[in-house]
Parts: sequence; C-alpha cells; structure tokens
Amino acid sequence: MSKQPAKFAAATAVYLGLAIYLYWPYVRYFAPMQYILLVNCPLAALGAFALSRRWVYHFWGRSLAGALYGFGPFVLGLARYHPTAGLLAAAVPWFFCPAALAARPGRKWLQALLSAVPFLAVGLLFEALAYLRLFPVPLQNRLTPAELTGLAVPLALAQRNLDTIGFYHIPLAALIIGISLLFAGRRFGIMSIFVGGTALAFCPPVLNISPLIWLTVPVLVCSILAGVGLQSLLSAGHADRKWVLSAAFVLAVLALVTILAARGYLHIGPLIEPTDLTILLQSSKLYLVGSIAVTIIYFLASIRLRMYSLRLAILGSAMAVDIFFGAGFIIDRMF
Repeated sequence: MSKQPAKFAAATAVYLGLAIYLYWPYVRYFAPMQYILLVNCPLAALGAFALSRRWVYHFWGRSLAGALYGFGPFVLGLARYHPTAGLLAAAVPWFFCPAALAARPGRKWLQALLSAVPFLAVGLLFEALAYLRLFPVPLQNRLTPAELTGLAVPLALAQRNLDTIGFYHIPLAALIIGISLLFAGRRFGIMSIFVGGTALAFCPPVLNISPLIWLTVPVLVCSILAGVGLQSLLSAGHADRKWVLSAAFVLAVLALVTILAARGYLHIGPLIEPTDLTILLQSSKLYLVGSIAVTIIYFLASIRLRMYSLRLAILGSAMAVDIFFGAGFIIDRMF
C-alpha cells in the first residue's frame, strides 16, 4: 500500500474509533436517525483531512485539521438540533475538494467558479430537505456579536446548551501561526471564502437556509489553518521564534483571563457567566499547558534544535488530550 492511501486509512480508523468511543455510552438510547451521528464526525474529519492536503504536507498537520473540524465544538454541537445537521456539515469540506484540486496557474477562474459550488450545494440540500418538511437547523438561528465572547471558552457555551462556535484551547496556538501565515502569504481567495461564510452566518435567512450552517465555512478554514500552523511549529527555526513566542504569549493571556473569570474578578459576558465557573478554571489550565508546550518549542528554536519527534510528542499529546476532553464534554452535555 502506498503512503497516501495508508495515511488516509490510518486517519479513517482513528476518526471512526474516536467517534465510536465518544458516542458508545449513549448508543443504547439512540433513535434510529441518531445512528447517523456515528458517521457525521468521521466523515467531516476525513473531508477536512483530504482537503487540507492542498496546503498541509505533514500527516500530523492534516490529522489536526480533520480532528478540529469533525470533532470540533461547532460540528459536534449541531447534533443538538438534528442528526442531519451534522451530515450537512460533513459534506462541506468534500464540496470544496474540486476547487482545491483545480488550483493551477492560469486557471484561477475555474478555481473561483468551483469555490462557489459548496455554497450552491448547501442551498440546494436545504431546499430539498425543506421540501421533505425537514429543517435540520432552525431558520432563525444565526450568529450574534454576543456569541463571539464564547470563542475562547466554547465549553462554557456547551455547558449552557448554546451554539459552540469556538475552538479547543491548545490548538489555538497552531491557529494563530496559521492565520499569520495566511496574511503573510496574501491568500486573498481563502480570506474571501472565510469572510463570505462569516457574513452569511450573521445575515437573516435566505430562502430555507439557516444562517448558522454557513459557519461551517469559516470553521473549516480555521481548522485547515491550524493544520498549517502545527506543521510550522514542528519545523520552526531560529528565524521563526518570535512568532512561536507570540502564540505562547496569547495562550498565557487567555489562561490569565479565564482564571480571573473563574474566580469572579473579571466579567466576560452574560452568555458565559451564569454557568458553573469550574469549566473556566479547567480552560485556564489547558491554556496554561498549551502556553508551556509552545514555550518549549520556542526555546528549541532559539538554540537551533529541530528535534521534530520531541516537538511532535509535546504538542501532539497536549492537543490530543485537549480535543479528547473537549469533545467528550460537549457530547456528555447533549445526552
């Protein structure tokens, strides 16, 4: 078996195994339609894994991109509406694959045309479901500015059964690096897709399409950027150390903010604070662990030591624990 099919098979096994493990305690209570939940997350993760190959060369970076999308707070949280909502989210990265594969010099017009396919496909799927009198996500649900306060603490939103629009804690370091590279590389096409999906998520519903489903587009973009960021952290050299230190600093600030909020010294928004503040304390610990892990990478880069395996062990284990804990917490609150 060649390397690429073998890596895809390995990712499939891991994502499917994780989904079964996370949902297994609740399978006995599933209605027939809810068995789709066992497919939604792996299918979404594999779509992001396959799509990220256009920009992410390392297997572990692609694995992170897939895990953050398929098992991220937003896609998992869609299950509280209807199982088919997660299935729609799982289809989005696959819809973007033709545009990524068509990326060739002199064919930007074709790439731009194919980039519109996911938006049209989602619209058609919603129309088809509406014809069947099935509405996976309520039409009135859309993103509000107040919900943006939960970006750094999605588990607090999950605890209150609200839309979980953020990302897990430690992978934010990789996302910060990925966003920096996005702007440095002037990837205006990707920026446009991100802005378009975000704008639609804020807008009133068009036809029978819930605005909330458009949030899958920026979440997918950010998941792939996190994969790019992890790839960069694993290979960061002496010249990159200031960017690595910046990511560690941001996580340290978030750790301080969340611990102050947990202790009642800081007001961070009405959507979060009327909940059990213990989860904020847990978030602060994860941010602190992430900051320490990235700081170690900074020191390795400063003394010109690559030590790829050590970096992977430090970052990979920390992110895996964070994703595993966060995904389990979100699913536990839905059943």
